[in-house]
Amino acid sequence: MLILGIETSGKVASCAVMSEERLLAENLVYTKLTHSQIILPMAEELLADCSLTFKDLDGIVCAAGPGSYTGLRIGIAAVKGIVLGAPHLKCAAVSTLEALCRELAGFTGRIVPVLYARPGKIYVGEYESSAAGIRALSEDRITDEAEFFASLERSVPVMLTGDRAAEIKSLYFANDADVLLAPTANRLQRASALCAAFLADPSRAVDPEDLAASYLQATKAEKDKAHSEM
Repeated sequence: MLILGIETSGKVASCAVMSEERLLAENLVYTKLTHSQIILPMAEELLADCSLTFKDLDGIVCAAGPGSYTGLRIGIAAVKGIVLGAPHLKCAAVSTLEALCRELAGFTGRIVPVLYARPGKIYVGEYESSAAGIRALSEDRITDEAEFFASLERSVPVMLTGDRAAEIKSLYFANDADVLLAPTANRLQRASALCAAFLADPSRAVDPEDLAASYLQATKAEKDKAHSEM
């Protein structure tokens, strides 16, 4: 399979082209521009650099979330639009937290991806990383930061990753050598990790109309609607 990955769930905009054998190309930029401005031109340029078109691909994958509400919608809309023009493509959306773990696939132990949600709250997951691959130990969720890390299981080495990882390490585990911090280059979202997840499990593929974001909490529109109905 030849897969295009589109990552728009955070501040990094990223595209990658990957097969089972190799990563053909990847581009990522920490940008202040909206992803809607940058992501499709980036994908087209990346494919052109590889002498490919959308018709040469077998599949396309984006982030399902959690992450930026707007960013996730942009990524999913981009995938749906591309598949509309190239209906042979399989498509999927992968957990942002799982994809962060895929960047650390050589690590043996527990990986805890953690993203900032709002003051005192985090998006977090728990994954086992071994020679057999990456396996979720619990469902991704939004939870209280202090409460979660006060009870963190540390019977095996733990690797923290994600945009809140450095602060977590400093606040709770500064002197704990068994709680590690992922390298800077692997601590933010990358499209190649989405590709790796799709290639590892092609059964993730869904119909384009079934692509949906996993926000893990109510959106502002949903909160406003609930408040207006009270």
